[in-house]
Order: sequence, then structure tokens, then C-alpha cells
Amino acid sequence: MFFVDSEVVYIIGFIQIVGYLKELNMVSIIVRFLFAIICGGIIGIERGKKRQAAGLRTHLLVCIGSAAIMMVNQYISVYLDPTADMSRMGAQVISGIGFLGAGTIIITGHRQIKGLTTAAGLWASSAMGLAIGIGYYECAIIMCIFLYIVLQGLNKLDEKFLKGQTNVQLYLEYDETFRLSCVLERVRNEGWHMAEIEHINKNSNGGSMQVTITNERKIKSYEELLEHIREMNGVLYIEEF
Repeated sequence: MFFVDSEVVYIIGFIQIVGYLKELNMVSIIVRFLFAIICGGIIGIERGKKRQAAGLRTHLLVCIGSAAIMMVNQYISVYLDPTADMSRMGAQVISGIGFLGAGTIIITGHRQIKGLTTAAGLWASSAMGLAIGIGYYECAIIMCIFLYIVLQGLNKLDEKFLKGQTNVQLYLEYDETFRLSCVLERVRNEGWHMAEIEHINKNSNGGSMQVTITNERKIKSYEELLEHIREMNGVLYIEEF
């Protein structure tokens, strides 16, 4: 009589279950939709917490819809037409998600572009849904983990590096009492250099401009400089972008 180690039995059973779930059946369909809800929900919650245009529901719909399209594609290939192109419908999802991404990208009145990260997250969520829909669970899980790390974890790392940046872009609004020479003097006194000035709007009552300041020595904090400029005569509004 031969005895088989219980761990081997568990491994064999796990492999059989995974193989079964990679096939297209009622159980695998339910499992794939659940995976799409979980993975899309994780990314959607992260975006929703930051008050982005595309939040939980949008990411869920994108991920679930992408998974459904891929399952339909698999069904057509397996049961209806074995010669059907398995990649065609998935490719249409990737290109078609652009209309949603475009809706999350906005240009503010201060000529700032916002929403690029959310648009990229929607695109990545659709790719994750396609992986789930075809039964590539391993890829979807790993992708979800890395997406969350990039969106959540690397945000703090990004901020840490930005504190030591040498180039800072500022948007400034001013009235008729504003004197650019005073700002230039303040910038120099703080150890910075005014690298570029672009007037966005200018009239007799004031205007607005976009400026770039640099600091090659990396020893001065620009937050303190912003506070000093903000307190200067004629400055109505200033922010970094």
C-alpha cells in the first residue's frame, strides 16, 4: 500500500481547482466577477479617498465590464467560433477606455492639468479586468497589489523627493500695486533664481503669471519663500503647481 503525503494531496487539489477556474463555467464566472469587484474596489476606494473624479463605482464598473467582455470573447472562441480572434475585443476595451480617462483630466483656471493619475488608474483597471476575465488570476492579483503600492505608497515617496527639488513652478495673481522687481529681490535674497516668467493675463488692474524658480544648492525650502511672497504688497494669490 502506498501512502501519499497530505501536503502533496493539497497541492494537487489546489492545481485542479485553479485549472477548473480557468475554464469557462458558472463557478468560474462568479469567481471572476468577485475578483473584479475586489481588485477594482481596492483601487477605486484609494482614488475615492482622495476625492478624484473617478472613484469606487467607476473603477468597479470598468473592471467588471472589462472582465465580462473578456469572458464573452472566451465564450465565442470556445463554443461558437474556435477561429475567432481572442485579442480583438480586449484591444477594443483598452482603446475605448480613453473616453473615460479624458473625462477625468481637467485643466483648471490656473492652467493646471489634473486627473492624469486617475485616468491612468482607469486604464490599468481595465487591463486588470481583462486579466481576470480570461482567468489569469495570478497576474490580476499581483497587478492589484502593485497598483495600490504605486497609488498609495509611492505618493509619500514622491512628496519626499519633491521637497528637495531644484525647480519649482508657481502661479501668481497680482493687482496694480504689484512690483515684479520686489519679488525678484526677495527670490534672490532667499537663495533662489527666477528662471522663467510667463505672463498669462495682464492689464491696468493687475494680472497673473507663471514663474519657475530654481535653487542649485538645494539648501533652501521653497515653502518659506512662498509665505514671504504671499505677504508682499500687491500679491493676491500664489500657489505651487
